[in-house]
Parts: sequence; structure tokens; C-alpha cells
Amino acid sequence: MLIAGLTTALAVAAVLIAIGYRLFRSEGSTVATDTTAVLPKGARIVATAVAGDRLVVTLDIGGATEIRTFDARTLKPTGRLKFANEP
Repeated sequence: MLIAGLTTALAVAAVLIAIGYRLFRSEGSTVATDTTAVLPKGARIVATAVAGDRLVVTLDIGGATEIRTFDARTLKPTGRLKFANEP
């Protein structure tokens, strides 16, 4: 009976440790950030989307289309794609 009781206590402790680990690990926590992205004068946002871990913003800047991407967690710019007409 002593062996069964110790085995049960060990199993309960393992489950509680696993639950505590999942609740308190810092990998999944997020930090709230306030970010202001400055757009060129006359630009307007046409569309927004999320692609994987990126935030994609499509802009119309004086008739030209531009796509800007940002990291979804930090909101830092990761890229810019400009479309231009051939002369």
C-alpha cells in the first residue's frame, strides 16, 4: 500500500509540474507595444492581411501600389515592395 501511495503522489506531482510549466513559461507571453508608422503624404491604406508571422499592409501612394510588411510580434518593418509602371 505504501508503494501504491508513493506512485500516486509521484504521478500527481508530475502532472502539477507539467501544468505549472505550461502556465508560467515566458515564450508565449506578449508585450503590448504602441507603434506609429508614418505614411507618405497622400498615401492611403488599401488592404491589410496576416501572412504567417507577418503583417502585410497594401498602400496606394499617388496611384502607385506599395506593399509593406511588419513582424507581427514586434511590429518592426521587415520589407517594402514597390510597384512601378514601365516608362
